[in-house]
Amino acid sequence: MARQNFQFGKRQRELAKKQKRDEKLQRKLERKNNPDSTESADSTESVESADSPEAGSEDQAVQPEVEP
Repeated sequence: MARQNFQFGKRQRELAKKQKRDEKLQRKLERKNNPDSTESADSTESVESADSPEAGSEDQAVQPEVEP
């Protein structure tokens, strides 16, 4: 019966963690070097996604209340 090579699996996990850490560091450095371009793009996306669900409910909610 074959045995599992735990060292190989551990090494692969370590490499994956290192790659993820390096990618995160690169994103942070890009944000630090270009704060205006990335923040405005991120905020625009969040505003657009927040507006889309409300679009249908605004039509129904826009009725002026009339007091007798």
